[in-house]
Amino acid sequence: MTAEGSFCLVLHSHLPWLPHHGTWPVGEEWLYQAWAHSYLPVVDLVRRLGAEGHRDVLTLGVTPVLAAQLDDPYALRSVHDWLGNWQLRAQYAATRWQRDDPLLRDLAAAEYRAAGHALAGFATTWRHGFSPVLRPLVDSGVIELLGGPATHPFQPLLRAPVRRFALRTGLDDTARRIGRAPRGIWAPECGYAPGMEDGYAAAGVERFLVDGPALHGDTHAGHPVGDSGVVCFGRDLEVTYRVWSPKAGYPGDAAYRDFHTYDHPSGLKPARVTGKQVPPDGKRPYDPALAAEAVARHAADFVATVLARLRSLRDRHGTPGLVVAAYDTELFGHWWHEGPAWLEAVLRGLPAAGVRVTTLRGAVDAGHVGAPVELPASSWGSGKDWRVWDGEQVSDLVAAGAAVQDELLALPPQDPAVRDPARDQLVREALLTLSSDWAFMVTKDSAADYARRRAKVHGDRFGELAGMIRAGQRSGARGRAGELRAEDGVFGHLDARGLVS
Repeated sequence: MTAEGSFCLVLHSHLPWLPHHGTWPVGEEWLYQAWAHSYLPVVDLVRRLGAEGHRDVLTLGVTPVLAAQLDDPYALRSVHDWLGNWQLRAQYAATRWQRDDPLLRDLAAAEYRAAGHALAGFATTWRHGFSPVLRPLVDSGVIELLGGPATHPFQPLLRAPVRRFALRTGLDDTARRIGRAPRGIWAPECGYAPGMEDGYAAAGVERFLVDGPALHGDTHAGHPVGDSGVVCFGRDLEVTYRVWSPKAGYPGDAAYRDFHTYDHPSGLKPARVTGKQVPPDGKRPYDPALAAEAVARHAADFVATVLARLRSLRDRHGTPGLVVAAYDTELFGHWWHEGPAWLEAVLRGLPAAGVRVTTLRGAVDAGHVGAPVELPASSWGSGKDWRVWDGEQVSDLVAAGAAVQDELLALPPQDPAVRDPARDQLVREALLTLSSDWAFMVTKDSAADYARRRAKVHGDRFGELAGMIRAGQRSGARGRAGELRAEDGVFGHLDARGLVS
């Protein structure tokens, strides 16, 4: 450990499973925008740092449902088409803006070049999916990879057998794609209920993330949970919220590109934030020089913030401390256009300032582990409790999810010697019904109708297959399962025989 202490950046990459249809504001457009503007530039940054000899650059969580989409042949073809369309839209914008502000003409040219760079990188590096890109970074120690349970469920609301199966399926999925199961996970929504650490230990999980309030703000080190030996790390909110908070943060600076203001004919975003109360038609054109100045200023501020935090922790505890900052990967590039540039400036600036940049695994190896703790029920959502996923607004979804689990566990036992594709699809539909994304979208009023529809579709499919299985309609159930499998081909290796009550 250095005298100043250690910094660990954790990025969480997740989008819900999106079937092969749909347009903005829901459906595949979510995936392609995040792929183009976040996953491509962030991975490019990590690969460049790795080529320079850097190791333990950051901890990257990739949920199994996202990994499946980033490896899916349909999605690979479609995002390539999307990138080409991005370049065509930039050409069209250049034509539209010929007589407009020079900044707009420059923006169109920059978008054209960015799309071309993305197309070239995608064709040469990503053409076979994300896993072949990710595995060398994991094998060489450039990053630590976090996994998670299949379909990103809010684990505290799962029956114990379903929770075990979802976690095992998710870890196995990562092992199939990367060659090994991850030893750490980003628990979906940082959701925790007392006792879950025992399930983690049984599955080979050695570390996981919680939100800072679950540790009463004592995030200067990881802490074993009870006597399980599993170490939890807490987000340092004092530092994390410097970037992205419920009320403020760097991305809202007037110089940065405005995410919400579109030029609808081209689909590009030509404005800078300008001011929080400025309406879209009053926004000024995006100026990359102003944005670059803001990136440098905010990166320097963040480095200074981390340094000050580490020094205060050293003074308080008498030993070098740890700062864990954790964000959605999609913040960098998708929600915050300048995010990847800021990220690079920080990852280079912290070591220059005497801070050890590491991973959760590296933090354990460096001795950043404190005394055992008993954790309360918690999440990283509003109130730091479960209200987002178990509140009044989503009581119908919670009840439906509980009913699906109870019916699943009450079905006649499966012959352990024979794999049944109808059972496999039945469990797949149950897990997709239980995704935490649906409740989040409803509670936050973000595509709530879409979320309710998706939850109902999967729940109805589950009910249909369950009825056939109970009635002994084996041939009909397998035929229907094949149809559903062709529509929604996630986790084809899922074996329902692993679900044991």
